[in-house]
Amino acid sequence: MEKHTNDTAPHYRVLFVCLGNICRSPAAEGIMRHLLRERGLTDRMEVDSAGFYGGHAGSLPDPRMRAHAARRGYLLEHHARCIGAGDFERFDLVIGMDDANIDDLRELAPDLAASSKIHRMTEYCRNYPHDHVPDPYYSGADGFELVLNLLEDACAGLLETLFPDSSCTKD
Repeated sequence: MEKHTNDTAPHYRVLFVCLGNICRSPAAEGIMRHLLRERGLTDRMEVDSAGFYGGHAGSLPDPRMRAHAARRGYLLEHHARCIGAGDFERFDLVIGMDDANIDDLRELAPDLAASSKIHRMTEYCRNYPHDHVPDPYYSGADGFELVLNLLEDACAGLLETLFPDSSCTKD
C-alpha cells in the first residue's frame, strides 16, 4: 500500500464503499473521522465514502443511520456520491462492505495496481467474526446497531493496522 508522507509522518487516503452511500460507507467515514479526532490523527488520514448506485447522489445518509450514529456520538454529514475510476488514483485503500461491493470494485479498477488497493471492511475487525458488513437498509433498529458495532470494530482495527504506534483503545 502506498502511503504519502508529509515530513516523517505517514498519511493515508481511505475510501469506504457500499451500494448507495447512505448507510454503511458514510457511517464508516463518520466513525473514522471521530476516531481520528479522538486520537489526534486527523492530519494523517483523509477519509471519504462513495457508492455504486447513483439514485441517492447528493443525499445525506439515511435518517435511521444518522439517528443510530448520533446516539453513539457520530455526526454523519456526508452527501452521497458515486465512485469513479479516478478514485483509485486518489486513494491508497478502497474498502468495500460486502461481496457485491468487492466484485464491483474489482470490475471498476483500471489495472492491477488499483485492484491491489481493494480490501474488505471486515478484514480489520478484531472482535466480530463477520465476513461482511450487511446492508441495514431493509432491516430494523437491530440491523443498524449491528452495522455500527462492526464498523466501530473495523475502523479501530484499520487504525491499529495503519498506525501501530498510536493508541487505538477507547477509554
